[in-house]
Amino acid sequence: MALSATLRFLCIFHSAFIAESEQGQTGSKLVVNRLAKETSLYLRDHAGQPVDWYPWGEEAWKRAREEDKPVFLSIGYSSCHWCHVMARESFENQEIADILNQDFVCIKVDREERPDIDEIYIDAVRILSSSAGWPLSVFLTPKLTPFYGGSYFPAEPRHGQSSFKRVLNSVLHYFQTEREEIEQAGRTIVEELDQLSRLQGHEGKLGPEPLQKFYAQRLEVFDSDHGGFGFAPKFPNPVDLVLLLRLANRPGFDQALGMAELTLRKMARGGICDQLAGGFHRYSTDTVWLVPHFEKMLYDNALLAQAYVEAFQITRDRFYRSVAEQTLAWLEHEMRSPEGGFYAAQDADTDQQEGGFYLWTKSETEQALGPDLAPLASDLYGITERGNFHNRNVLHVAASVDNLLRIHKLKPDQLGRKLSEIRTKLKQVRDKHDRPRTDDKILADWNGLVLSAFAKACHAFGARRHLEPARALACFIRKRLFDRKDLVHLERLGQPDIPGRLA
Repeated sequence: MALSATLRFLCIFHSAFIAESEQGQTGSKLVVNRLAKETSLYLRDHAGQPVDWYPWGEEAWKRAREEDKPVFLSIGYSSCHWCHVMARESFENQEIADILNQDFVCIKVDREERPDIDEIYIDAVRILSSSAGWPLSVFLTPKLTPFYGGSYFPAEPRHGQSSFKRVLNSVLHYFQTEREEIEQAGRTIVEELDQLSRLQGHEGKLGPEPLQKFYAQRLEVFDSDHGGFGFAPKFPNPVDLVLLLRLANRPGFDQALGMAELTLRKMARGGICDQLAGGFHRYSTDTVWLVPHFEKMLYDNALLAQAYVEAFQITRDRFYRSVAEQTLAWLEHEMRSPEGGFYAAQDADTDQQEGGFYLWTKSETEQALGPDLAPLASDLYGITERGNFHNRNVLHVAASVDNLLRIHKLKPDQLGRKLSEIRTKLKQVRDKHDRPRTDDKILADWNGLVLSAFAKACHAFGARRHLEPARALACFIRKRLFDRKDLVHLERLGQPDIPGRLA
């Protein structure tokens, strides 16, 4: 079957999932499934659900083959907001769990623990639907061949999306009645995945064409008003920014530095940056970097710290050094383990509220700061009665220093002291609240990025205070993340586990 024919079949398959009005029954039985034995925080989060989850492994595969049942593969990670939403809505729903348990073999995977599995199946879902994200929901044949998938499915029909129960019933119907078509479609997807996994070889010296192509592509989608590339949602893309910085002094790349600088400045002033503690959230839901998805990932912050370090090295602008220092301080103070390694992520949610730890009402800031500082803080951080997210405020830099000096009739040194006092007081109040949960897995590759960030900052700033965490992390990696002579992917329960992979 040609790919186009396969995709036509999949489109017909997908069209059956039309939204319908149906009422689900919530409520779950208090059970403990196989995931209770796992060390992954994300997997353990699902241990008390009524779904009969399996971890990735032979036990689940064997059952699917023996009972000839489709596999429902759910992939996510502990700090993912929509993973939590789907868990609450669907995986704790007894009616949905009954369908899953009766008609499917259900496997749960932590994408940070097994990026190799995630990479295969997220590419498969992109082939099937042109887009993919987490939670990743994939339906497989008993031979683990993907034939349908998506991301978040709501428990009830919403915004043109079918309910998850409708999706499950439709998948099962087509698995039972169109098996030959599904098997053929799956084989075609596997062929496409095989093509994606092959690297094209190049003979001779690498010319300038790849860099020129990259630059042209970034220039085409650059947002000249707010920085970043493309439309919402906007991701920081720190690797792209670093490459643009390194192209800045080459002929033919005249706008590279401008693109990188505007993006770095806008992000640092936006709600995607934690204005009180430092560090960056995962991505922005809008084009202006205001309202983020609130999870904080180790690798994002390690790469962004490096980007701001390199921006300082090129421009000598202390603004970039300040942002890099704040990001490194957040990494050291909130993500560092007692042994010197760095944890993977912090949750987006607090008490099931998205971003709850980071949001403020105007009255909360007035109570924290008093009548002298609250008006200045409102102008600085754009705090209003109405708010900018669910009637509360994501703090962002909403006014320039010149405007604050003029409006509040302050001298520069007075303004500096007041701004420092505002930040300190707000952070002290916030730190008394329930904090986002930290996923304490320690991943070798992400820790390598952190090591590079501290080492580069030490070299660029001449600040020896960054040397100690870098040395301690290097020692941790040597002692704790090697199994004999081989680097492993992660540490579990104080022991190295899962072989490292280059791909």
